[in-house]
Parts: sequence; C-alpha cells; structure tokens
Amino acid sequence: MARAYLSRVAEPYPAALAALIAEVGPVEAAELVRSGEVSSSVASQTSARRSEERARADLAAIARVGGRLVIPEDEEWPRWPLLGLENVAARRCGGEPIALWVRGAPFLADAVDKAVAVVGSRAASGYGEQVAGEFSYGLALAGLTVVSGAAYGIDGAAHRGALAAPGLTIAVLACGVDTAYPAGHQGLLARISREGLIVSEYPPGVMPARHRFLTRNRLIAALAGGTVVVEAGRRSGAKNTAAITQALGRPLMVVPGPVTSASSVGCHELLRDGRAVSVSSVAEIVESVGRFGDDLATEPAEKESDLGVPQGEAMRVYEALGKRNGVSDEAVSVESGVPLERVRALLPELELAGLALHVDRGWQKLEMR
Repeated sequence: MARAYLSRVAEPYPAALAALIAEVGPVEAAELVRSGEVSSSVASQTSARRSEERARADLAAIARVGGRLVIPEDEEWPRWPLLGLENVAARRCGGEPIALWVRGAPFLADAVDKAVAVVGSRAASGYGEQVAGEFSYGLALAGLTVVSGAAYGIDGAAHRGALAAPGLTIAVLACGVDTAYPAGHQGLLARISREGLIVSEYPPGVMPARHRFLTRNRLIAALAGGTVVVEAGRRSGAKNTAAITQALGRPLMVVPGPVTSASSVGCHELLRDGRAVSVSSVAEIVESVGRFGDDLATEPAEKESDLGVPQGEAMRVYEALGKRNGVSDEAVSVESGVPLERVRALLPELELAGLALHVDRGWQKLEMR
C-alpha cells in the first residue's frame, strides 16, 4: 500500500524520495510524505500529488486487468538486473524504481534472468523490421527473453518475432500498463499481456508523455543483459537506451545498415566511436550476453528448414507473402491460387521453418539464405 501510494505521488525517478525510502522504509516514508514533514528536496518531488490517496483504487485497477504491483520486498523483484542502476555512472539516468506495475503471468525475476533488449527507430525500414523480427525470433528460440518498448517500427517487430517463436517478450511502457499505447499496437499489447509481460513504473491510468519515454528507456536497458540497436537515426531514442546500457556496463551491440540509410546513421556512429560491437547473427548476440563459456558463437550456418526448400504449393504460398508488410490468408490464397484451407495449413509450417512471420496485418515473408 505504501509503495503504491509513493509510486503515484512522485514522477519517476525521484532521487530524494528514494533516499528517504532507503533511510526509513516505505511505510514511514509514505506517512511523512502525507503529512508534509519532509525535506525541501522531497517536498519538491511530492507536494503536488501528496493528497492523491489512490493506492487502493490503483491496486484494484491493476487487478481488474490481470496485473499486480511488484515491489522490492517481493521475491519476484528483479533484484540483480535493477541493482545496476545504483552504480555511479548509471545514477545519472535514474536509480532503482520505487515499484513496478506488471501485467502477465510469467514471474518477472525469472523472465529477466536471461534477457536481451532489441530497440531501434520508429521510422524503421523494411530491412530493419525484418532483421529485428528474425533476430528476436532466434533469440526467443535460444531461450532468451526479448525486451523492448512496444513502439512502432523496430520495437513492434522485435515483440512479434519473439511471440512467433513462440517465446517470452517484455514490453516496457511509458504509461500505465492498462493503456494501449501506441493505439495501433492494441492487439499486440493484448497478446503480450497474455503470453509475456507488460511492465511500467507508472500506475494505472497514467498517459504517455515525452519525458516518460526517456525514463522508460533506463528500465529497458536495466532489465536486459545487453542491448541490440537495429536501426537508429542520429537523434533516436534508441541511442538514449544505448547510452544507458553503456553506463550500466552491459554489452551494447548494433546491426550495421546501408551507408545510404538515414535510419542507420546512429548505429554507424556508435560503431565508429567504439561504443558498440557489430552483430550480424543471433549466435553473436547470444555470445555477447550469455553465460561465460556456455554461449560461444560458432561459424554462421545457412538457414535451412527441416522441410527443405519449399516445393509445389508451399513455394507458391511462400512467394505470395508480403516482403515488407503482412498480407491476409485470403490475399495469399488469391495470389498463389492455392485453396484457402490449404494456405492456412501451410502458413504455420512455413513459420516453423523460419520462412514466414505472423504480424498484426497477416503474414510476412522471411528470406531464405
């Protein structure tokens, strides 16, 4: 109850309030904030909202959407990942959250035990979305949790790739976990809440704001063992996540793009400045964030399906898939000339073979190598 109250009365990250909680504990800290008997620094962070007694209502609201409040006193608290926020370099980005509002069944601490963040530009290219989807699919198959921010572009492709594996993915939001933002990802977020986790520092009902995305980025970096930037412009928010990853002392990886692409300028700057390493396969990512000696990358192998190269009707269905955007079962049937029932039987086989990806608007082609 105390942490639910404190989570609403102060905008993350409230350094002075966090210091008070560390000194006297959350229950006494909440009583002091309510009464106004706090230092001027704590008062500046809490006075505007200290009369907002909505802890019970917030806990009831999160329960209605199948969620819960996870606090540092719980076994579920991701203690080791978030401890990195307390180091000297990372403190400039904000420290450990007061509490986390969570939707989804998986146990949060277990979900982030082996995790990697996949982030990038909202205005992503087809190349970027394909790489994000394929890498996240492979990471999920390798047993890693994919963490991202549920934004359009690279984030959305990363979540979809992990879900298609099927694997575990975590969406970290800059608003309440009961709010579908962006609105176009309402279906994706609903699926993540059923099969993965949605996490936020913000209580139910809080709407997104520009400054909250920067605060959110530190959680994406902290909950993961390393960060992969797939595409980033010169002033991309993904570069902010990259900087926090560096401050945490965790592996920072980038995917090189075409030198003519504005979407990859930020990635190339990180490489040129020596702040990140280049990765071009799932194995290289796993090696960077994996357990020492257990996850070494081998030479790249050709992607082959157990079914081999698609033949006959399967090849016709494969060729009818969208290269950049998803297409519906019905559209695939019309384009390929294969009966709809047969199309619906073949598409999951192509997905299992790593040749198709199910996205919000239908099915997308993954290139054979």
